[in-house]
Amino acid sequence: MNITLKSTVAASALVVAAGAATAECSIDGGRVNIIGNEFPAIQTIASAAAECAGVKVESNLTADHQTLNVAGMSGNPAEYTSAVVANSSIVALINEDVIQPLDALVAEYGQDIPKRQLITVDGKVMAVAFMANAQTLAYRADVLEEVGMDVPTTYEGVLEAAEAIRAAGIMEHPVGGPYAAGWNLAQEFNNMYLGHGGEFFEPGTANVAINNPQGVATLEMMKALTKYMNPDYLTHDSNGTQAEWEAGNVALMHMWGSRMQILMDDEGSEPQVYENTKVAGPLLVGDSGVPASTLWWDGWTVAKNISDEDAAATFQALTYAVSPAILNDTTMDQAVWLIDGYEPAPVSEGVLAAVAAGTKPYPMLPYMGLLHTAAGDNIADFLTDKESAEQTLADIEAAYTAAAKEQGYVN
Repeated sequence: MNITLKSTVAASALVVAAGAATAECSIDGGRVNIIGNEFPAIQTIASAAAECAGVKVESNLTADHQTLNVAGMSGNPAEYTSAVVANSSIVALINEDVIQPLDALVAEYGQDIPKRQLITVDGKVMAVAFMANAQTLAYRADVLEEVGMDVPTTYEGVLEAAEAIRAAGIMEHPVGGPYAAGWNLAQEFNNMYLGHGGEFFEPGTANVAINNPQGVATLEMMKALTKYMNPDYLTHDSNGTQAEWEAGNVALMHMWGSRMQILMDDEGSEPQVYENTKVAGPLLVGDSGVPASTLWWDGWTVAKNISDEDAAATFQALTYAVSPAILNDTTMDQAVWLIDGYEPAPVSEGVLAAVAAGTKPYPMLPYMGLLHTAAGDNIADFLTDKESAEQTLADIEAAYTAAAKEQGYVN
């Protein structure tokens, strides 16, 4: 699979303010039904699409979108006419052949879409990106000041700060992160493993290669962090971790840039929390010098198993929904937008720092999802002291290899 990212994340940091355009959206019939995650930027896009006259627009924005989108697009006709995806999740939709190339629709309705937003796979446009994302550090400035510590730049520094916060009696569980068993936990492994300088596969092959010193160091650091987390950390996805932060229970957290606007607004938490919530760049770990995070894009697709009328309606509605028309004082700080007219806001500083630090993109490989699933299914055994690090890594490799053989990626 040859994937070209014309929508470079770095471009987001270079977009100059052009001023939000005013426009109207009118479509002559068709159906639009969007499935995606539920953070503010995607909520804004779904709401903007619903402004289009002449078409029925529905959406299902849920944290469970990745377990629903393939099934919801596999019927004929598909239930969902579009899935909002990222680097990783588009691969499953391509592999299952449930989304269609957009080249003809771009030619007819998308001439104004900047080329940097077109995600090309094997020479065909398969998605339109609208934002960049990465996981970086959120911290409580007041808490760090109280214990006399600088903002950590490494995970080792996070452990030192967490111990100081606990020892001072300020918080018992000062560290947070989306460690829910499954996809979230695997993503934290991916970040930490890259930060240790690890490579997921043998060069030029789909043969997995994580049972190594970098893999062991990754698991050991993850376990060290969990000693300062809420004991229920294996149930905390991004929503659960966000709730812990807003409740004032957490002072240091590795979190998505797309969530920072929620953490820093005046809803859901007391002034002492939101006024002292600050954003920093991605953390380092060990001595590799590689940020322990991954760069992502988010974008939208069009289902394959729908009528031409529904495909055209979906494309037009979502093209409008990611146009400069949506940018205003409220939406500007919801994301690192790839949209013309975007002006970087303070909540975007972490993602922009990740760009500047050379954070690696999440691997857009057709078999990476298999490794992600295998990791998510097995890491908890090490964190809960049921297995050694080496055995856990061996289990991940065995589960991945079995799935990769079944799908023909390895012999």
